[in-house]
Parts: sequence; C-alpha cells; structure tokens
Amino acid sequence: MQLDRLNRREFVTLLSSAAATWPLAARAQQGQRVRRIGVLMNLAADDKEGQARLIAFVQALSELGWKNASNVQIEICWGAGDTGRFHQCAAELAAFAPDVILAASASTMDPLLNQIRSIPIVFAQVPDPVGSGYVTSLARPGGNITGFTQFDFSIAAKWLELLKTIEPSITRVIVLRDVDTTGAGQFGAVQSAAQSIGVEASPTGVRNTSDIENAVMDFARLPKGGLIVTGSAPAAVHRDLIITLAGRHKLPAIYPFRYFADSGGLISYGPTTIEPYVRAAGYVDRILKGEKPADLPVQAPIKYELVINLKTAKALGLIVPDKLLALADEAIE
Repeated sequence: MQLDRLNRREFVTLLSSAAATWPLAARAQQGQRVRRIGVLMNLAADDKEGQARLIAFVQALSELGWKNASNVQIEICWGAGDTGRFHQCAAELAAFAPDVILAASASTMDPLLNQIRSIPIVFAQVPDPVGSGYVTSLARPGGNITGFTQFDFSIAAKWLELLKTIEPSITRVIVLRDVDTTGAGQFGAVQSAAQSIGVEASPTGVRNTSDIENAVMDFARLPKGGLIVTGSAPAAVHRDLIITLAGRHKLPAIYPFRYFADSGGLISYGPTTIEPYVRAAGYVDRILKGEKPADLPVQAPIKYELVINLKTAKALGLIVPDKLLALADEAIE
C-alpha cells in the first residue's frame, strides 16, 4: 500500500499496530533504485504525539517525491523511552542498511552511534548536539550527522518566569530530567536561573514510574513548591503519570511542549514538535539527492508556543493573570 494513498485514519491505524518495528514493503518501478530510510522514534507506537510526528515526516517526504512502493522503503522502530529498546532498535536499523536515518531525539543518538558510524543521520530534536559531541559546530557539522536542535537551554529562565507569574509564592521547584542524556545540561540551566531569583531547584530522574512517584511525593510534603519538566523521551512517555501527580499534590507545573498541556498539564512553553519532522524530511531529501550532512547546518526551532490549560488552573485554585493570558498562543478551556 503506498503511503501517499493512505488517508490519515488508515495511517494512524498502521502506526498503532502492536508491532514494535514496522517495515514498509516497497517495489521499485522498473529501472528505478529504491532508497532506504531508517527511523528511530523515541516514543511508543501507540502514542498519538509520536504518530503525529511520523505522519508529518512521511507526508513531507511524499510531497518531495519520495513515495513508498515507488522509490523509497522506510523501516521504523519505536523506542518507547526505553534505553534497552533504543539499543535493540539501533541494531535492527543497522541491519536494514539504510541510506539515511532519522533519529527522533538525543536519547536515540548514542544507541545509533554504537551501531553506525558512516550512515548519514538527521536528528529532529536534540538539545545540545555540539556539547554531546554529535557535531563539530552548528554551522559546520563536520561529519555524517546533522539536524535540528530542540531548544536553547536559556529557555529555563522563561520556564521559571512563567511559573512565578502563575504562582508567585513558589520558592522551590523539582526538576524532572533525563539522567541518561542531556538532563545535566538542562538542569544546570534551570539551577542557574533559579538561583538568580532565589528559588531552590532540586533534580530528579525520570527513568521509571516508581522513581517519579516517590520523588514528587517527597517533594510535595513541603509548601510553596512547583514542578518543571524538561524535554526528554522518558518524560514524554510518562507524561500522563507526571500530570496526574502534579494535580494530586497541587503542584503548579510547567512543561516543555504543548502536548503536555493538551494532556492536562497546567502550562507549556516550547517549540512546536511537528515542524522539526517536516524540516527533517527536507534534509533527508537533500541527502538522498547527494548532499552531505557535513554541509547542512544544524538549525534551531522557528516557532515557540505558550499554552495554558485553564481547566487545570481552576482545579489547582490558581487565577491566571490577564497579562499571562494575553501572551498565550492558546488557552485551553
């Protein structure tokens, strides 16, 4: 079945199947070379946010002329925020021998690099590709890797500012971070911003549900607390639990992307998560047509969104200031 012939509902149904990997069978038109694209997603196959990202990527490829069952074969593996699964996916994609790989996030990069050294990689959302050693510089990546940054760490100051605006009494924040990838960098930025305004910041990892539950429960025993969720695959995978805990313990919380607010989180501020996959399709297209990743600069997000969930604010007993509502891209009733 050709991707360009699938409507959205049919495609989502395919993505939601129980299979953790999804090879898309392709037949070459006579005399035409079929190119191979590997995709390592950081979320689960039944995650609506992950599905939306993948749909955007595949549709953008189709618009650029890469149509399944015609001239391209795509193999997708869903890591589901699990380190062991990421390594298994990386091995499977290496065996697939693709012409280029789309890596969803920082959590997918190291497993891929343990398996792959020469295949071009385009990442969609990596916070610090230079600091992580994936590229030499943003302007001149210098190797077989390029892509799109997630956001600048300076966004931490904005997260704290927004939290203090919606709840001025906050003097303490717990910061949920990914200890396996870029969590240290994101927490360092939060900690620096917190110190400048007299707020105490405490980090905790998001490896599993029990760690998250215990950390939030212990933190919430004292008053005047708030919650900051940094960008990571584990936080995205466990977002329903995190949002539930924030509500249960009456913690004002800010999240890095709008799908957290859509899921019931109080407030989110960060770049759009679909656009990088459309832009990544453009880089994949250029690489398949002969350009080198080393010559394609790493690009930053273009658009940021502020989303406030008014229903959650009411449940927490918070009154959203008019000045904050005026800044919001969307207020969810």
